[in-house]
Amino acid sequence: MTCSRNSRPEEIRRSPWRKLFAGWALWVILCACPATASDYLLYLEAQGVAGYSSRTDEASYYSWMADEVMQKPSLGVDFLKRLSSEAGDFGAFALQYRLAWDDPEDRFQSQLYNAWFKYKAGWSDLWLGHNRPAMGLSSIFDTHGLLLPTLPMYGFGFDRDWGAGASRDLDWGNVSLSLTTGSGMPVRFDGNYLATARVAKGVLGKDNYSLGASLTSGQILGVMGYEVIDREPRRTFLGGVDLTFLRDFFETRVEVVSGRNRGERATAIFLREGVNLMDEGRLKLEIQPVSWQTAGRDQYSLASGASFQVNGDLALRFMHLYDGQTGENRFVVQAYGYKKM
Repeated sequence: MTCSRNSRPEEIRRSPWRKLFAGWALWVILCACPATASDYLLYLEAQGVAGYSSRTDEASYYSWMADEVMQKPSLGVDFLKRLSSEAGDFGAFALQYRLAWDDPEDRFQSQLYNAWFKYKAGWSDLWLGHNRPAMGLSSIFDTHGLLLPTLPMYGFGFDRDWGAGASRDLDWGNVSLSLTTGSGMPVRFDGNYLATARVAKGVLGKDNYSLGASLTSGQILGVMGYEVIDREPRRTFLGGVDLTFLRDFFETRVEVVSGRNRGERATAIFLREGVNLMDEGRLKLEIQPVSWQTAGRDQYSLASGASFQVNGDLALRFMHLYDGQTGENRFVVQAYGYKKM
């Protein structure tokens, strides 16, 4: 869960737990590699991103907020390995990593997204590592390469967090739980934690809709990307509903969240409407209004985007985002390559 854009950065403390988690991640990789595996998927990812802001009247090389780990010029890999034995599949291991150019700091930044081990327990799929918490659209909507921001970018929830979770697919939908650190991209243990649960009716691939209800409770840190801007854990209790609905060429995604976010009353309303055009939906057009309130202050943004799939490996994207608080108009273009090896 990111902090508000007006929060003041504080000194970033280093934690011995970070080294412990790095060692744990290496242990997971080493344990996964010698396992009997029938196959794996490996993708190379490369993207170029450039933008223009009417507020600064300057070019920039990130999609929206400079300190967030959003779309920036980067190179990366996306690795997924299925773990099997003679009795069948028993789990999977995923690693998703980028080396991104941090424009304001004028340096490269190492970014780790997926880093989890999943075990098929039969009654549920259990995961451990860095993964999506069981909250709202972000728990099921893969936005890893997309320009338009989702609610975690507005300070509601985390796109990724460190911890553990369970998920069970049912005929009528899905039930997911997670217990994570409440620190997002960095690993921090300062009394912070986040418990989340989501129940969803409908299987998107079969029913063309998924209607979910989420509940989130914990003490979380204020973070923006890898930077901890408020290391005091603050009370969070949020309830929300989300809907993904596919019909013909149209895609609708809606999410409403309300409660207390880092000790302050907060509400957010998110809508993304998209239409797929041309053969196989190679051209997608989208609009996205977002309204949110934190500590009695109303804010909104209005975004629109276009995405054209040049071929199976390359997509070109454009985004315009108007920030109602600052009056900024932001224009961003992206060339995104994703190739299977």
